[in-house]
Amino acid sequence: MIARPLLLLVLATLPLAAQRPAYRDPALPSARRAQDLLARMTIEEKFGQLYMLPGDLAPDSSRFRHGLFGLQVAARGDRTDAAAQVLQRDPSGSAGEVARRINATQRWFLERTRLGIPIIPFEEALHGLVQQGATVYPQAIGLAATWDTALMGRVAARIAQDARTRGVRQILSPVLNVVTDVRWGRVEETYGEDPWLTARLGVAFVRAFESAGVITTPKHFVANVGDGGRDSYPTHFDQRYLDDVIFPPFRAAFEAGARSVMASYNSVRGEPATANRWLLTETLRAAWGFTGFVIADAGGTGGANVLHFTAADYPDATRRAITAGLDVIFQTSWEHAPLFRPAFLDGSIPPAVIDSAVVRVLRAKFDLGLFDDPYVDVAAAERSASDPASRALATEAARASITLLRNVHQTLPLDRATLRSLAVIGPDAIEARLGGYSGTGNAPISILAGLRAAAGPRVRVTHVAGPGRALDSLVTIPAAALRTRDGAPGLDAEYFDNIRFEGAPRVVRRDAQVSFGWTLFSPDTTLAWDWYSVRWQGMLIAPASGTVQLGVEGNDGYRLWLDDSLLIDQSARASHGVQTRRVTMTAGTRHRLRLEYVESSGNGRVRLVWDHAVRHDAPARIAEAVAVARAADAVVIVAGIEEGEFRDRASLALPGAQETLIRAVAATGKPVTVVIVGGSAVTMRQWIGDVGAVVNVWYPGETGGTAVADVLFGDVNPAGRLPFTVPMTEGQLPLPYLHLPTGRGDDYADLTGQPLFPFGHGLSYTTFDYSGLEIAPLGRDRFEVRATIRNSGARPGDEVVQLYLRDELASVAQPIVALKGFQRIHLAPGAARVVRFLLDSTHLALTDTLGRRIVEPGHFRVMLGASSKDLRLRGRFEVR
Repeated sequence: MIARPLLLLVLATLPLAAQRPAYRDPALPSARRAQDLLARMTIEEKFGQLYMLPGDLAPDSSRFRHGLFGLQVAARGDRTDAAAQVLQRDPSGSAGEVARRINATQRWFLERTRLGIPIIPFEEALHGLVQQGATVYPQAIGLAATWDTALMGRVAARIAQDARTRGVRQILSPVLNVVTDVRWGRVEETYGEDPWLTARLGVAFVRAFESAGVITTPKHFVANVGDGGRDSYPTHFDQRYLDDVIFPPFRAAFEAGARSVMASYNSVRGEPATANRWLLTETLRAAWGFTGFVIADAGGTGGANVLHFTAADYPDATRRAITAGLDVIFQTSWEHAPLFRPAFLDGSIPPAVIDSAVVRVLRAKFDLGLFDDPYVDVAAAERSASDPASRALATEAARASITLLRNVHQTLPLDRATLRSLAVIGPDAIEARLGGYSGTGNAPISILAGLRAAAGPRVRVTHVAGPGRALDSLVTIPAAALRTRDGAPGLDAEYFDNIRFEGAPRVVRRDAQVSFGWTLFSPDTTLAWDWYSVRWQGMLIAPASGTVQLGVEGNDGYRLWLDDSLLIDQSARASHGVQTRRVTMTAGTRHRLRLEYVESSGNGRVRLVWDHAVRHDAPARIAEAVAVARAADAVVIVAGIEEGEFRDRASLALPGAQETLIRAVAATGKPVTVVIVGGSAVTMRQWIGDVGAVVNVWYPGETGGTAVADVLFGDVNPAGRLPFTVPMTEGQLPLPYLHLPTGRGDDYADLTGQPLFPFGHGLSYTTFDYSGLEIAPLGRDRFEVRATIRNSGARPGDEVVQLYLRDELASVAQPIVALKGFQRIHLAPGAARVVRFLLDSTHLALTDTLGRRIVEPGHFRVMLGASSKDLRLRGRFEVR
């Protein structure tokens, strides 16, 4: 036995490499360190590296003793209004506290797990880090409306700074899905309908984050908007459309350095994207050479079992996903882990496949420096969060995004010299909505506050809410108005495993209220997704004396009794609808209630509703708005839409009574400006001819009110451009500008096939002239395009010069016009600038009949203009 002093002396004289495992040596390459660590890992530890979820170490840190891929520390999910209120009350969301929590979490994994593997803290960051104290910039679609890659890069760098200083090392952004239908509820998260614009903005975003040491995760791979603009609907695009339209933004992001990608929920070519070998292995890795890791969307790994019915159970879904090329399972709870772990433990996934996935994750952790420098400076996090330059940049970006769609009779800009009173109408004027996947923002400035500050003391600004965006005239009956047999709030519920209420119920429970959408799952794991019946019974407490509209909204197949009298019988199962009856009750009285619901085809939806507490005063509110408008010199109506994840829109009209409001106010004869708050298209045929100006301000970020006021009063000249096409009506959809020749015509028997506003459209308070187009050949497939742009108006302003190409004769049909370049330039009155565009094979290539990207000889038409329809210059060149 060697004496302890002698042992210490021996150890001290050994080379450092002999005292610690190779994976601990920062001098070694990441690949070697990852392989060394892999060889030391158990299968449980490997599984841990392929599992990510939101949350932190609480309540039981020991559950993570085998390690974990990463945690969404201090995350609260999508920042809905309710979640935002929680964050505002929760001081633990401050930048410094988040940094402390991430440091403590990393310390636990480094010191309390066997191998000391750190986690990757991750977060959402579409238009600002989704944490309290982080600056909120204009929503992604607003950033796209700037058509400014340099500005996008600066915004992304600021968001990356907020993330990196807090210890967040991966963000689940950007969304690079090309918008194929503007009814999709997630258009606001994207960069629009064009692959070139999306790719260029995506590259600027990705480079800023990756250079700051934060992994980007482009999503959702791939094509997760399907027929009807519905989210995660199956897609069936052919290979050429994928190669030419859907794939390019992702490929560009990977070339720019994106080290992760998120698979989408939908099926692609008949297979779930999360378990699609052709997509994840043959295309992404083999064909494109992607070396990063693939994560599932939250809950998406089990989708093959739950949604697509291509796997027998969760272990089978796991096996299919991992063997197809998925690396990391993203779930919302650690309690879900037992659903996926068996496929790792029983040998159904080849060990080499598991090892490949684990190595990709480990290599990323080594590359991030998490093993060697895992902790962040808390003070730096606080400094980043309080940096006034971030808020100033948010204002600059909002100003640049605002898009003037219509301006007649010199409605805008508002003139402080002559304006004495301004009426501002709409709840969106005071709500300062930030859009989906947003943090709370820092002292958000509403549009009304911005207008009042900009108007000055001589202009009286009056606000009324008007009828608002209300979608429903009925609300779910709350638990407080319901009682079970034992007097508890809610109703007694019996769930049967058949559609005839036969036998004993399979499930008996209390439901606080009846408001269910069993679109993804059955009401209980013991019931089939598409074959069950439910009976709710109890008492209904009258909320007030008088009459109330009482009924059921849901998929047909229900009956409602009140006081043992059949009130509604909608037994025939045909469609979705609402049935109500008006009943008279006395406040506080109790009425026996029974509701029966049957589902025999899946996608169950049922809601017990009434109109109590619903405001039915839209006519009075419109009359109030009209009166205020009559007393004003000018009117600004701030209108908004309802949208978001899993909130696709069948109608693109302004919701509620907002269109009626606009027409009524416009009838006063006062100059009316409509400001639209929202992230997608709005149809305007019913009212646009009645108003003087229409401005799309998107979700303009935490200082959006200031930016909107700056534009409306003319202190800033608008130069935003539409990143998608606005249709006249939903019947024209889908209506992307980037389409192939039709073979006949575009029009309908009862309507034109042209849009209301084309892709790239946006007006200015000044005018710009285009001249002097020159095309200079630089090689076989390289050309320089030059033109002179002059500000011919009286105001300084920005112009977005757009370059479109058309391949005049090709072996396969090509788009009528396709965006291949854009530049945003600023010009003083009378000033001119020569703009230059370099075209090469990247711009000229097509996908031929063999699937090859090639440049074919022939003539190309080049067009410069202010939109895809407003083309000012045209030339022609030949590729020989």
